[in-house]
Amino acid sequence: MLLEQLLFIFVSLAVFVYMFFRMIRRNDTSYVVILVLEAMGIALNFLEVLFDIKLNVFFMILKYVLAVLVPIIIIVLEKQEIYLYEVINLAKAKIYLMFNNNKKAKEALLSILDKNKNSYKAHKMLAEIYEKEGGMRKAIDEYVQAIDIDKQDYDSYFKVAELLNGLDKKDEAAEMLFNLLSKKPDTYEASILLGDILIDTEMYKEAVNVYQDALKYNPYSYDLNYNLGIVYTMLNDFQSAKTCYEKAAEINSVAYALKYDLAEIALIYKDIEDAQKKFLEAVNEEELSADSYYELSKIALIKNDKDTAIKYINTAIDIDSKKIVDKVKKDPIFIPIMARISIPFNLENKEQVDEKEPKETLSKKEIKAKEHLEEMSEITRHLSYNDINLLKKNRNEKEKEENKKIERQEEIEQKERHD
Repeated sequence: MLLEQLLFIFVSLAVFVYMFFRMIRRNDTSYVVILVLEAMGIALNFLEVLFDIKLNVFFMILKYVLAVLVPIIIIVLEKQEIYLYEVINLAKAKIYLMFNNNKKAKEALLSILDKNKNSYKAHKMLAEIYEKEGGMRKAIDEYVQAIDIDKQDYDSYFKVAELLNGLDKKDEAAEMLFNLLSKKPDTYEASILLGDILIDTEMYKEAVNVYQDALKYNPYSYDLNYNLGIVYTMLNDFQSAKTCYEKAAEINSVAYALKYDLAEIALIYKDIEDAQKKFLEAVNEEELSADSYYELSKIALIKNDKDTAIKYINTAIDIDSKKIVDKVKKDPIFIPIMARISIPFNLENKEQVDEKEPKETLSKKEIKAKEHLEEMSEITRHLSYNDINLLKKNRNEKEKEENKKIERQEEIEQKERHD
């Protein structure tokens, strides 16, 4: 009993003195809490000796926990660079955030960084607060600090790229994403965002490489297959675009935008029946319905079905008179039925009173691909089937030639390596 008392007094006082001088040296008042807990444990032991009583099991355990165990845990954590003031202030910041007090939360985090500029958690949490408040540049700075501390913080890599893109710094965002994908090529969100940036800056060949690499890890991704189809569309590789769109359609059968694109590709290759079928499906999308009925009307005229053509074109005008009337007036294909097309007498007033703008659901890249396909469909409308087959043949020959060049280059590189 006496030995146990002496051992406890020696260890507890030694730890108490160590923590006291640590508080003085660091000038950190957060140690006061630990010192108070230690003092409570030592006080229990003092009462036990003073009144010559034996503490029950609960108070015996409590005495050792407060006076010895807790401070030793703190010392061990600090050896691993987990500091008490950081733990306390991080906890305070989280509590403040729960009550939407961002100001106090930032103060708690900044107090951590005043003592330790290499606190990963403080930088990361501060970045998230700045981002939430709309301080994008400050958020970027804090995310970069977090990355400098933890090189494998891939989430922060993506966040920086996302914020840079939001600030219209696309080159910097793309560089960040290429860097991220070189470290972690299966990062899905990074591939999607990088592809969007490359499409937006018309770097279509680079976008093809990004999507193809991403598909190795996510072959059944609707977005990757659909976006790759959009890129091939912009490169005028309509057969490859068709393959990607069809794979995307297998994954998402109610994606009407790609059905519209497939319909336009069918028109380019003179597959009128397939085009008609796809346009009839695309009318279910509010933003595409007017254009779909417009294209269906043209198909009906190609088939010399004037009554159906009139029905479709009038439906299209009812949906979006401003867009469709202008297109009808410019296209000579409607001349035979112009007298039976219901063009509003006072189009300007009708738009203001009756017409409701269709809900915008298509993204910028989808609209770009759609308009490009419409333009190419119009250009190829007057080509014969022989002309279309010739285009296919030329494209296939070009692909074969490019493959031969790649094979020759690989042979040269292999020979150089052997030499």
